[in-house]
Amino acid sequence: MKLAPDYITEMRPQDILMPVPAGLCCKPGGFHIDPVRPVERAVITNGHSDHARPGHGAVLATQETLDMMRLRYGDNFAGSTQAIGYGEELKLGDVRIKFHPAGHVLGSAQIAVSCKDTCIVASGDYKDAPDPTCASFEVVPCDVFITEATFGLPVFRHGDAADEIKKLLASVALFPERAHLVGAYSLGKAQRVIALLRLAGYDAPIYLHGAMEKITRYYESRGVALGELRMIKGMKKADLAGTITLAPPSATSDIWTRRFPDPVTAFASGWMRVRARARQRGVELPLVISDHADWDGLTATIDATGAGEVWVTHGQEDALVHWCTAKGLAARPLDLVGYGDEDESEAAPAAEDAEA
Repeated sequence: MKLAPDYITEMRPQDILMPVPAGLCCKPGGFHIDPVRPVERAVITNGHSDHARPGHGAVLATQETLDMMRLRYGDNFAGSTQAIGYGEELKLGDVRIKFHPAGHVLGSAQIAVSCKDTCIVASGDYKDAPDPTCASFEVVPCDVFITEATFGLPVFRHGDAADEIKKLLASVALFPERAHLVGAYSLGKAQRVIALLRLAGYDAPIYLHGAMEKITRYYESRGVALGELRMIKGMKKADLAGTITLAPPSATSDIWTRRFPDPVTAFASGWMRVRARARQRGVELPLVISDHADWDGLTATIDATGAGEVWVTHGQEDALVHWCTAKGLAARPLDLVGYGDEDESEAAPAAEDAEA
């Protein structure tokens, strides 16, 4: 009996991972990566709500991501959970998976999925810029690289976050009679802004909206030094002159701001590179600080992986696909639905907002 030619048994990348309505599905491994609806087995890249949803049968993620999900969704957010560390390899079905740091937020990971001689890296959200609050991004050589494209246009060049912190501190010095209110996502961005303020030599107490307390205290429990933090609840308006407060973006345009003396409203986001966005949100002090790679970071990372094929997801897909094909790489958009800038629409729970 004649054996089938070798090429018939070769595993194509799309046989390993493929986009389906629930997200990115690995049929040979029997799991989904960052599924947008409940599935039997989920592998999660980071704790932001567009990637980490409750209701799955089993969840595999870093300990930090599992803890974030527990803080946000309660103890019963999944049927069962399993923690995996960076560099640790597991066999799931016919594939091997390995977690690597993504540099996005605490516990964020890229997931390398290997089957036979093919390696696909699902990067989730990532940044190659330094961040004192999480493990640094690690380039993972692969055959296929799945990249986000949140800021996948050449106009997005974030610059040095330390320079944006200098702008904030200069404003605080210029307006000592006013409070500075910084909008920042509760997971990752707020803690990074605090850590950058400390690195810049700012040692005064930093105030927090009540919705940020749990996650920020969790960061501290994982060894991230953030200095003296105080809750805004119960503070007198006059005592907040010259202070810095971190709050969810939704709170900075809310009646909640009336408790501050003539507040300077700031917002820490990569989107603040677009002046129209800052004006639209009524932001007086835009701070271009992002937890996603900018255009240069995206293109440099794709080059560094050595991947011959690139799949682009959630963001400005077309521009990055065009850049890849111009370099002779095979590239295509995945057109996955349900992912976006981390918690952009996240509002503080009403009870926390009321007592923040």
